[in-house]
Amino acid sequence: MFDIERWQEIFETLRKNKLRTFLTGLSVASGIFILVILLGFSTGIQNGVTSQFQRDASNLISIWAGSTTKEYKGLNPGRQIQFKNSDFNTIARKYDKEIEHKSSFYTIWGGLVNYKNESGNYRIQGILPGNQFIENADIGQGRFINNADVEGAKKVAVIGNRVKKDLFKDEDPINKEISLYGISYKVVGVFFDPGGERDESKVFLPLSSAQRAFNGADNIRNMMFTLNISDNFNEAVVASEQITKAIENDLKIRHTVAPDDTNAIRVYNTMEEAKQIYTLINTISAVFWFVGIGTIIAGVVGVGNIMLIIVKERTKEIGIRKALGAQPMSIVGMILQESVFVTMFSGLFGLILGLALLELVGPLIESDFIKYPQVDFNTALTTVFILVFAGALAGFFPAYRAAQIKPIIALRDE
Repeated sequence: MFDIERWQEIFETLRKNKLRTFLTGLSVASGIFILVILLGFSTGIQNGVTSQFQRDASNLISIWAGSTTKEYKGLNPGRQIQFKNSDFNTIARKYDKEIEHKSSFYTIWGGLVNYKNESGNYRIQGILPGNQFIENADIGQGRFINNADVEGAKKVAVIGNRVKKDLFKDEDPINKEISLYGISYKVVGVFFDPGGERDESKVFLPLSSAQRAFNGADNIRNMMFTLNISDNFNEAVVASEQITKAIENDLKIRHTVAPDDTNAIRVYNTMEEAKQIYTLINTISAVFWFVGIGTIIAGVVGVGNIMLIIVKERTKEIGIRKALGAQPMSIVGMILQESVFVTMFSGLFGLILGLALLELVGPLIESDFIKYPQVDFNTALTTVFILVFAGALAGFFPAYRAAQIKPIIALRDE
């Protein structure tokens, strides 16, 4: 039940000790403020790292050919490994159930691309349709490379948005022809990439068309696969590692490479990298929580000390109350109510101030690894409950001490 007289007593006590109340509240508010800011930036770091992984599929296996560094089965080191279409097709068939998307690549670095009087050097890649999902590319206009383009070795191209801006300006590029080293290709699509302009400075061609146009025969530079992964992250990492190792072994057998030669065939698994990064993020988050909670505890301890002082100062008053028939629980409730009020009011002030600062400053932060620092509602609500509990805990021991005071002893107190 709401007791107006008790609240009047609490406010009167706080008014009499303005500086003490202010400093106590400041310690609690600063603790919550620091916790909110730390958790906000923890979320910002997680958002930033996640956006970096969005540049490509996070369950990606990339395979590149290098040169051998060890003698094996009578073959000298220094052999350059050359992947073929057959390598890609064999792997794709063998692991079809585990593979979600796939593409092999034939790449021309810094290829000259012309449209009317405009020209530029861009990466030209012969690809398969699955590369759209591997790159996380969004189609802004037209369409992506499809199977019919590959099977017919059609002279069509999909250009990145950066290429469109450079060569076409404000002109619609769809069904216009660009020239690649004198060979004409019809633009059928424009794509956007979450990696930004660097990844949008590409021209995609059907793999078969690129191999034929640039005398690539059946050679490919590298291949990429994304895997079907389970909902359990740790299980997905283990499965991805197993498939990665199996693919690497298969290719080493096909190209007669020593099992321990790490340079000849290089296989990169982003799931393992993701695991390391997210483990680091979780560690950072745990450290932030530890520092923030520690700061709150320091403030709450201050509240407890102040409540002990208040109980000491009001010993005679408490003795009179008990002599007049006040129940111990009434004394405990009075002290607890004051403690919880000071803690909650100060904590909510620090919470609101922290959230407001994140809302104002968050959008202004320009960093690849810190994006949109914020604290969600559930976390903020949890913080409030922590405050209520901490305030009650801080006031309980002084309140319990006050309830144990014997009236005759309290009345003698000076």
